[in-house]
Amino acid sequence: MARLLSVRCVASLRKSIINSRTTALGITKQNYSSKKESSTEYWSQSDTPFMQHQKSLPRLPIPKLEDTVRRYLAAQRPLLDDDQFRRTEKFAHDFQSGVGKRLQEELVAQDKSNTHTSYVSDSCLNWFLSLRYTIMLTNPFLVFNPDPKTEYNDQLVKATNMVCSAMSFMKILQAGLQRPEVSHLNLTKREMDGFKGLVHRASSILSRPVDMSPFIRLFNSTRIPKRRVDELFTDEKAPHLLVMRKGNMYVFDIVDRDGDLVPPAEIQSHLKYILSDPTPAAAFPLGVLTSENRDVWAGLRDKLIAAGNAEHLQIIDSALFCLSLDDESMRDRIHLSHNMMHGDGCNRWFDKPITIILTKDGHAGISHDHAWGDGLAALIFQNEIFEETTKRPLVHPGSAAAAVDSASAVRRLEFNLDSELENGIRKAKENFDSLVSTLTFDAMEFKKGGKALLKKSKLSPDAVVQLAFQMGFLRRYGQTAAACESCSTAGFRHGRIDCIRPVTLQTQRCSHAFVLQPGRHSVEQLQAMLSECSTNHRQLIKEGTIGQGFDAHLFALEYLHDSEGEALHGLYTDPAYAAFDFSILETSTLTSPALDFSGFGPYAPDGFGLFYGVFDNRISCTVSSYPTRNVREFLQCVHKSLEDIFTVLEGKTLG
Repeated sequence: MARLLSVRCVASLRKSIINSRTTALGITKQNYSSKKESSTEYWSQSDTPFMQHQKSLPRLPIPKLEDTVRRYLAAQRPLLDDDQFRRTEKFAHDFQSGVGKRLQEELVAQDKSNTHTSYVSDSCLNWFLSLRYTIMLTNPFLVFNPDPKTEYNDQLVKATNMVCSAMSFMKILQAGLQRPEVSHLNLTKREMDGFKGLVHRASSILSRPVDMSPFIRLFNSTRIPKRRVDELFTDEKAPHLLVMRKGNMYVFDIVDRDGDLVPPAEIQSHLKYILSDPTPAAAFPLGVLTSENRDVWAGLRDKLIAAGNAEHLQIIDSALFCLSLDDESMRDRIHLSHNMMHGDGCNRWFDKPITIILTKDGHAGISHDHAWGDGLAALIFQNEIFEETTKRPLVHPGSAAAAVDSASAVRRLEFNLDSELENGIRKAKENFDSLVSTLTFDAMEFKKGGKALLKKSKLSPDAVVQLAFQMGFLRRYGQTAAACESCSTAGFRHGRIDCIRPVTLQTQRCSHAFVLQPGRHSVEQLQAMLSECSTNHRQLIKEGTIGQGFDAHLFALEYLHDSEGEALHGLYTDPAYAAFDFSILETSTLTSPALDFSGFGPYAPDGFGLFYGVFDNRISCTVSSYPTRNVREFLQCVHKSLEDIFTVLEGKTLG
């Protein structure tokens, strides 16, 4: 059974938090007599305790089965021909009146007896932990914006500041002083009345805290490979950092015996020692094993333990987090995307919840496993690190590292490897090289308009970008493709994510009008279609965000169905349902002052992984694909689609 980090550590560590970093920052115990004076220690301190709102968060509602079936069929309609849809419709209605009705009753009963969590929590976690293919390409990455003070982008300076900031974040979480994040939903009174049992108050703007429980798995944790289903492991007491360079692994303590943080100058000294270590690149880098098929990696891990490496693996698993120091400088955004996504495979431990990556020329990013938490949690972490390192850095260019014996403090891990393990590592590297050689990244920047004009036109910016993706795919491949947009349900206790299905009959009709029927519609007709698409998309987002999507619900029912050992109903074996699991257009969006861009690998072998950002006067995309698709040609079609949309919004006819 996985050992998950308990909230009880908050209380037990509160006393040590009061003394943390006093040596590093020159703060005496007397400083803590006022909140104002303690703000240097707790740079994100809030009057609201970190977990205060957790118990009062609304529970994730279980949608009515008939609503879920209706929404599911509406999402399938534009993707299927008449015969295919009749088959899918028959499966869905049979499920609703038969086994689905029983499963719904069981799901509701289970939910009522597990009021501490959500009905999707177990199924979602199990899905991530059950993935058997490499997690390397499904682990998203988030690239930091550069520090505006360019001299602070030095690799050593930046790495030291980021480690210190990450540890401050951890201490604040453990002390329960991190400000709870708040979500904002624009809901009309009518919509609120329809879901008044799910929220605390109704207004035109709904603000509520988001679920902060994922953070208890952020530090001192790892994902351990097991046959069939991985495990999450945590050791709350481990004081050390894992640092990787050239495939070699180093550890040193950054929390002392009293629970205080090691002074920044001392951390700087240890990182400087690692960066200057002349040890050559590891001949057999264990990190590449974490890029393997999970069952293969589980077997090799057992062999590592049998060969006498259990202690070293325990050190890796329990490390606070992983810091990867790369020896390569980045050429451009595409090179940076590949580096943050996978690097050379040797200088990563993909099983850690969070890895902070620093390139030789000071580009920084985060790679995170999806099992412990979703993009929102990773972005919160990134935002806090960015704010601290750019506004209140603890070390500076020219700062002297502490005069400490780093050679004694830093330990390079050496492993016992036999020929079988060496062959396993060699094979894993071959598999890694083969896989990443097929992965393509490209980027697009549309500079002829953005959020400002779209909002002036009373259109949802998100709806327009999703429509442009559909139009681009239709323009390039002549068909409508299944699409998924990630949707956070973190406004609920133990909410995770759901999927918005942006392909609708409205978007299909609009795409055909723009791409396949040029000149057949007036500007006013095209504008009306855009407005209709926007209105419908806003409704899909609202439904998903308030727990009324259908994907997570159907999956929870499938998880329950499968756990009972019965053959799955035809709804779940229908090819139309399977196609939803690996959508051709897998999309996600995040924006913040800390984030330059993000990315992830395609979920489908013939699909795209699309990350996008909508700004006031521009729209950007970072897209991945495999050789079955040409990402550059696709992005050219997306760019053309955006040009057409903005041309129509300006009242001009298409050329």
